[in-house]
Amino acid sequence: MKEEIIAFAADHGGFELKNILLEHAKSKGFNILDLGTNSKDSVDYPDYAKKMADAIEDSKANIGVLVCGTGIGISISANRYSHIRAALVHDAFGARLSRQHNNANVIVFGGRTTGDEVAKDCLDVFLSTEFEGGRHQRRVSKMS
Repeated sequence: MKEEIIAFAADHGGFELKNILLEHAKSKGFNILDLGTNSKDSVDYPDYAKKMADAIEDSKANIGVLVCGTGIGISISANRYSHIRAALVHDAFGARLSRQHNNANVIVFGGRTTGDEVAKDCLDVFLSTEFEGGRHQRRVSKMS
């Protein structure tokens, strides 16, 4: 198993994609923390963004994956927390730059807007990309 622990959380609109990505990460040898939701029953995405923020703050996870219907609501909710840098991505280029330039610690997807294979590719890129630091550190520091 890899040392990083990846926390996954979603609302009902992201439930299916969350499970697909969770299984994909498991198959790559990552340790997983599933924060729910565990059904298609309607829930509130801010609650799952908070669960993610708490898990990262409490060092239960290093990296997070959030999914809601579009990814917009849950990313806005997650970014309320000063220790979270959640990036809503739609392609591998965005996933790469969110890590390289923004030191994102949470990747966000739209369960109704992002295909399974694209999401898997984005997650792979996100997990394998390091923060470049340098000139970007100054900017990231201003976000907190």
